[in-house]
Amino acid sequence: MARFYCTIPRLWRRLKHCINERILLIRITYMTLFYNSFTTWNTVLDTGMEPLFWFVDRFAKYLGPIFVVAVIILTSSVVLIVYIYLLPDIYTRSMAWVYFHLVFGHWLLVNIVFHYYMGVCTSPGHPPQSVPEIASICKKCIAPKPPRTHHCSVCRKCILKMDHHCPWLNNCVGHFNHRYFFLFMFYMWSGTIYVCITAYDLFKQEFFRNEELAYPAAVYPLHMAHKILGRPATHTTTEDTFLARILHEDVCPQYLEPVGMCWNNSTKMYEDYYGDIPNKWLHNCVIYEFLLCSGVVIALGALMMWHTRLISRGETSIEVHINGKERRRMNKLGLVFKNPHSFGALQNWKIFLGFKDARTFLWRVLLPSRHKPIGNGVTWKTSTYDLNNPQLLVL
Repeated sequence: MARFYCTIPRLWRRLKHCINERILLIRITYMTLFYNSFTTWNTVLDTGMEPLFWFVDRFAKYLGPIFVVAVIILTSSVVLIVYIYLLPDIYTRSMAWVYFHLVFGHWLLVNIVFHYYMGVCTSPGHPPQSVPEIASICKKCIAPKPPRTHHCSVCRKCILKMDHHCPWLNNCVGHFNHRYFFLFMFYMWSGTIYVCITAYDLFKQEFFRNEELAYPAAVYPLHMAHKILGRPATHTTTEDTFLARILHEDVCPQYLEPVGMCWNNSTKMYEDYYGDIPNKWLHNCVIYEFLLCSGVVIALGALMMWHTRLISRGETSIEVHINGKERRRMNKLGLVFKNPHSFGALQNWKIFLGFKDARTFLWRVLLPSRHKPIGNGVTWKTSTYDLNNPQLLVL
C-alpha cells in the first residue's frame, strides 16, 4: 500500500532554521565589528554626542573672547549706572550711607576685577615633561598624565586638576586658577545682590510709578494677572486711549487742534507722563540694572552652589562623574567608596583657599591675594594613602 508524506511542515521548519542562521550570522558579524567587552551606555552616549563635541572644539575658542568682552561691557555698565544714578539718590537721603556704599561697593568692585583678571590671565597648569606619579596616558597628547589631570579639547592641552573649560574666562579652570574662578563668582554674586538691594527702592519707583499693587511687588505677575482678569475691558478711559494714540501711534486728532498745536500738546503730555529726557534715561537705566543683576543673582547663585558642593566634597566637575561611576560599581560589590582627595568639608576649604587661620583668611580671601595653591598639582596627598609611607590608612 502506498504511503504519502506531507513535506510542507518540514520545509517550513528548514526555512525557519535557515533564516535564524542567517540572522545569527549577521548579528555575530556586526558584533565583531562594533562590540567589545568595554562597551557601556556611557560610551554609546559619548559617541552620540560627538557632533556637539566637534562643534565645541571648533568654535568655543572663538566664542571665548566675545564672552570676555561681554562680561567687561555688562559689568562696566552696571558700575556706571551706580555712579551716575544710585549714588546721587543715596546722597539725597544720608551722607553716612554714601560713605558706607563707597567703601563697601569699591571693596566688592576691586575683588571682582582682580579675581576676574587673574582667572583669565593665570595658566591653569600643565603636566611637566617628567611626571613622578603617572595615573594614565593621554590619548591626545600621547604623554603621561598625573592624577586628577585631564585633556581639554578646546585648549588642546592636558590641565592639572581640570574642572572645566570656562568660556566666560576664555580659559580652563584648573589647579592654579580654580580659586580665582570661584572667588570671582562669589564676589560677583555678592555684588549683584548688593546692587539689587541698593536699587530696589528706585526700581520700584520707576517700574511701578504710582500704581497701586493688588499683591506685593515680589509677586508682580500675580498683580498683572489680577489686572488683566479682574478689571473689565471697558475700564480704559478716553484719556488713556488718546494718550496711547498720541504716544505710540503718532496720530494727531484733527477734530481737536491744528497739527502744530497738537504736536506741542503731545510733547507736553509725553513729558508729563515720562518726564524730561534725563528722567527717561534714569527710568530705563534703573530697570535695566535691576533686571540684569536679578538674572545674574539667580544664574550665578545656582552655579556657585554647585561648585560649593564640589569643593566641600573635594571633587571637580569631572571627578564628580568619575567618582559617581566608581561609587555605583563598588556598591554592587557591597563595598563603600571613599574619595581619596577629600579630608572633610572644613579641611577641603582650607586647602582650596590656601589659608590656615583667621589672619591668613583675612589677607588671602577677603582681600586680593596672588598666593599659589597648596601643592604643585602633579602629586597629591590623599586621605587613604600616605605617599611617603605607602600603607593603607583608611578603608
